[in-house]
Amino acid sequence: MPEQPSRPIRILIVDDHPVVVAGLSSMLGTQAGIEVVGSASGGEEALEMLRSNPVDLLLLDLRMPGLSGMDTLRELKRTKINTRVIILTSFETDEDIYRAMQAGAEGYLLKDAPQSAMIEAIRTVHAGKRYLPRHVATRLAERMMRSNLTARELEVLSMLARGLTNKEIGGALNISGNTVRNHVNSIIEKLDVSDRTEAATTAIQRGIIVVQN
Repeated sequence: MPEQPSRPIRILIVDDHPVVVAGLSSMLGTQAGIEVVGSASGGEEALEMLRSNPVDLLLLDLRMPGLSGMDTLRELKRTKINTRVIILTSFETDEDIYRAMQAGAEGYLLKDAPQSAMIEAIRTVHAGKRYLPRHVATRLAERMMRSNLTARELEVLSMLARGLTNKEIGGALNISGNTVRNHVNSIIEKLDVSDRTEAATTAIQRGIIVVQN
């Protein structure tokens, strides 16, 4: 485990749930070498606070109204605000993990992680390393091994999930049935599944697509 720094690690908690913020603040406030300097209920507020009061590390939720955690990560990179980020979320689909790490997060934890894991993650990421629980690291590695779906394949996949036939998909996208069939075959191969039904189910479970109710 990295050595404890000589000055406190300054942390900003970014989460729109007051109970979560209060719990984290209380837990981290008792830890030597860690200082919670404040909290923000969304990405916009966090960015504004960081411009006037830089911190070492963000504990950042993914799902928030307004600027989401993912958008906040991208904005941090765009504006070159120098702070390290641990995603702290209730969600762990393959795509959530992959997109967060691609966008610049250095750690990924679930909100029900034990206190020991939280402290280890904070100290590890502050020391310049990545922190991923073993099962999260495994899922990230598996996701990175799969080829990315194209924008057109994502469109086709969304329509498959809604139960559309190849003919209906072709009509909606103004492409031939053969082209649709080629896209479906490519999707099945990239997702390493056996058929179109499993492709749709797998895509929803992994967070690749979101089906609106």
